[in-house]
Amino acid sequence: MNTDLSPSIVTQPNVVGVVGGGQLALMLLEAAQKRNIETIVQTSSKQDPAARRSGSIVIASPEDIDGTKKLVNSCSCVTFENEWVNIEGLSNLEEIKGKFMPTLQSLKPLLDKLSQRKLLSELKIPGPKWLILNSNQLSGKKLPSGWRFPVMAKSISGGYDGKGTRVINNLGDLKELMRLVKLDDWIIESWVKYDQELAIVATRDKKGKVRTFPLVETHQVNQVCDWVLAPAEVPHNVQVMAYNIASSLLTQLNYVGIIAIEFFYGPEGLLVNEIAPRTHNSAHYSIEACNSSQFDQQICLASDLIAPPPELIVPGAVMVNLLGLPSGMAPSLEQRLDALGECEGIHLHWYDKESETPGRKLGHVTVILKGTSPIVRRVEALNALNKIRSIWPMIKS
Repeated sequence: MNTDLSPSIVTQPNVVGVVGGGQLALMLLEAAQKRNIETIVQTSSKQDPAARRSGSIVIASPEDIDGTKKLVNSCSCVTFENEWVNIEGLSNLEEIKGKFMPTLQSLKPLLDKLSQRKLLSELKIPGPKWLILNSNQLSGKKLPSGWRFPVMAKSISGGYDGKGTRVINNLGDLKELMRLVKLDDWIIESWVKYDQELAIVATRDKKGKVRTFPLVETHQVNQVCDWVLAPAEVPHNVQVMAYNIASSLLTQLNYVGIIAIEFFYGPEGLLVNEIAPRTHNSAHYSIEACNSSQFDQQICLASDLIAPPPELIVPGAVMVNLLGLPSGMAPSLEQRLDALGECEGIHLHWYDKESETPGRKLGHVTVILKGTSPIVRRVEALNALNKIRSIWPMIKS
């Protein structure tokens, strides 16, 4: 049974605090339980996915500083489910901020898209051209020399899974955006023509050792991840470049923890799209397909344990997201889950959220691939995807 923490609880050795209570925290707790590591979760509701699995909880918004202070005083280390935390407020807690993993200092440059772009530019890591919407170069409400439509507009903070983004196809779209939004809160990026979207998840320990999961191929629908194929079929030099980019970022930031980097790969080479300073949808496959999942890596680093080098233990895997559907679009939730349960070889991860609403991430499934060649694995993956989508469709605009 979950128990709320009182401020009088004294820090215990090897107790990991988790700020956030969604599906990423849930899978982190599952990894901790396999290693018999105690966890405490800070989340807004006892009905949140991770709250239902944690022995102890702090009922407070992940951005609530008093709640996090209570959490930190009860743990040996505190880690984060996502980047939506009050870093500025936490930075004032001088006596406890050293318990955070990653450190607040290493997190800060990654918390919004503008600071990410500035960091990448400083390190000369390739990415799309970008401008702040309030830039002098856009003062005439037209694109500067060398730019052409379409462009991608992104909210500097708060956007995820397609939220906070707009495709700007022409000058009229640009003027409308500049009229409707606060200019300082948005950036625009040049449009990237790509052949593949890729992602890599990497870790760095206290000794500076960087390890990575395999580079994977991701597929989006409406800017939300639909499915992931591991490993990606790309040239070796692309894999090496992805590793070097991850290693450079982690080393430059003195970052201890786990990070995900999304890429575009095409005529312009490998370009960084976005960075997530946490576990990531693109590596959910690792629970079944690797010797140590991304969540196991995070819990090991937070517990000061030696994390095993992550390796694929199967030829490959495909992960498919299960999003909430509008009423009447498909059979009932129970029927869909029963149908998935009857499919051989499907590993279902259900997040146990309170309700099904359109577009909400409710779970995912992973299928292990057996083919020894990329072509055979892709055929297997597409067959599995078609089977899953016949049971659980994807919303398409």
